[in-house]
Amino acid sequence: MTAMLRVPREETSLRERATSALRQAILDGVFSPGQKLSERELCESLEVSRSCVRESLQHLQAEGLITIVPHRGPEVTTISPKEVRDIYEVRAHLESLAARAFAQHALPEQVRALRAKLNELAKPALAQDRARLLQVKNQFYEILVDGCGNLVAGQMLRQLNNRVTVLRRISMAQPERLPHTLQELNAMVAAIERGDGESAAKLSAAHVQKAGENVLRSMEHQA
Repeated sequence: MTAMLRVPREETSLRERATSALRQAILDGVFSPGQKLSERELCESLEVSRSCVRESLQHLQAEGLITIVPHRGPEVTTISPKEVRDIYEVRAHLESLAARAFAQHALPEQVRALRAKLNELAKPALAQDRARLLQVKNQFYEILVDGCGNLVAGQMLRQLNNRVTVLRRISMAQPERLPHTLQELNAMVAAIERGDGESAAKLSAAHVQKAGENVLRSMEHQA
């Protein structure tokens, strides 16, 4: 029985690294939504076998980042306006739950870390560095998820996060949105610091709703 469960560690590690590299390229905008991907070129770029690339593509398909089109092959997923609405509706419910629980259960050092990350997000120089801005935003939400104490909500938010990151990149085409984002997050963090879970939940849901509306406007503008 033990022999049947044995896993080739080197191959697994290689697949994980290939998947991680391809995922990051999509999140960084190296590959655009709708762009067709050549398995041969990916094999050469990642320096892995075709079977390894195919497994990575299947993994990213499960995450919603890749669409494998019959008779055409893999391409970077294009998220439709309907899917945007669905994603942000689910995100609003989950993040409001996380904000309420964070206000009620987070440790003092976690609350301080959340405020510190928001202060970092507000630094003027960060607005000019989109990659770093996205990274700090993800770190802010990671603190929120870790401190909320709800493992299921945290797992679901992490599963959504890759697609949300792609959509954030689209919404950053409207730089005037960032000051509003900072205002909304500041109000939420202030409610958390007061221990006011209900206000934190409502402010979080309102922020996500406005973020979703901004993504849709950005998509219309680009179209």
